[in-house]
Amino acid sequence: MEYIKRDIEGEFLSYASEFPLVLLTGMRQCGKSTMLAHLAKDGRATVTLDDLQERALAQDDPQMFLQLHEPPLIIDEVQYAPQLFPYLKLYADSHPDARGSFWLTGSQPFPLMKLAGESLAGRVGILHMLPLSQHELYGSGPLRPLDIAIPELKERLAEQEPAALPQVYERIFRGWMPAVANGRTPNVDHFYRSYMQTYIERDVRELDGAASAVDFSRFMAAAAAQVGQLLNIESMARDVGIPRAKAQEWLGILQKCDIVFLLQPYSNNAMKRAVKTSKLYFNDTGLAAWLGRWSSPETLAAGALSGQIFENYVVSEITKTFANSGDVAQLWFYRDRDAKEIDAVIERDGALYPIEIKRSANPQRKDIAAFSVLARSPLDLGVGMLVCLAERLGALDESCLTFPAWGI
Repeated sequence: MEYIKRDIEGEFLSYASEFPLVLLTGMRQCGKSTMLAHLAKDGRATVTLDDLQERALAQDDPQMFLQLHEPPLIIDEVQYAPQLFPYLKLYADSHPDARGSFWLTGSQPFPLMKLAGESLAGRVGILHMLPLSQHELYGSGPLRPLDIAIPELKERLAEQEPAALPQVYERIFRGWMPAVANGRTPNVDHFYRSYMQTYIERDVRELDGAASAVDFSRFMAAAAAQVGQLLNIESMARDVGIPRAKAQEWLGILQKCDIVFLLQPYSNNAMKRAVKTSKLYFNDTGLAAWLGRWSSPETLAAGALSGQIFENYVVSEITKTFANSGDVAQLWFYRDRDAKEIDAVIERDGALYPIEIKRSANPQRKDIAAFSVLARSPLDLGVGMLVCLAERLGALDESCLTFPAWGI
């Protein structure tokens, strides 16, 4: 199976040249271990804490573990042995010039980043890997930051593989996990069925040992039904028949394991009617489609979730571009109590760039009517963009470009 080059490789190697420890986090099976194995050209060994014997040693006698497994070393699934962190700190302190000695991976990103930040501050570089992006699967050349300017967008499109509606929904339906993309598990249903079992038995049990596998699966399906919408935790709790507090706890588990992310609303003192509720998205649209029991790209494209999951696809591709290119921009959305809504808002260098997302090949100016509300913000209002199913770059007017979704 051919290795799929990851856009984050250069950033990872840069961190490894600066820090004695580098931690790569990300959802289970998004390609962390595969990338590190590909980059390990210095003869470094790998030990995985999925191995119960190795895990027990790392937990019970971390000093002996590190004596048996000397650097340069990859430690996979390090979240299972936080007992290692004080000893890794001691190693880093006693070997200040040993750059990239330990490469660590973990599939519970947020608890791990917090633990590493507290235990290894100044000694560890932390990167976050997301599932495969459109650029990694269908693009060429180096990844470009998402700059809403005509010359940059033209160059971006020239390096991407075009896709009409059927191909876009094929991408959404199959998702962005390497095992599906590289053909190791070509049957989408088989992959996600196995993924769910592994995720619940390993990660969920680790975070909530009393969780019912059936109820947690139903909760994930309830979450998938809310993609691209304002989060309604009460509705999710009712769908599964669990208390609101338990639903909130389980949503936290989905976030901690990188299954879902919440997009925060943009607001400031001049925009007091803005809502405070987040919107829910999945990091992998294939998992969301599978949880929704859509049987094919065609039924997904024609179904009730079609527009919502298209929005999820575009927003998640924007977040991947930010993460993989090292872009420091912030992504928001806007909605107010007058039902004016902007699907995404990029904040960069003191300016706001509104983005509307439409499952249409012929967008209209009325689709961007809400953009004007951002004029009340103290930040500058930049050129906006309407991401849609158009074939090429275009414009609605001087304030808004139209851009094909396959180019994000």
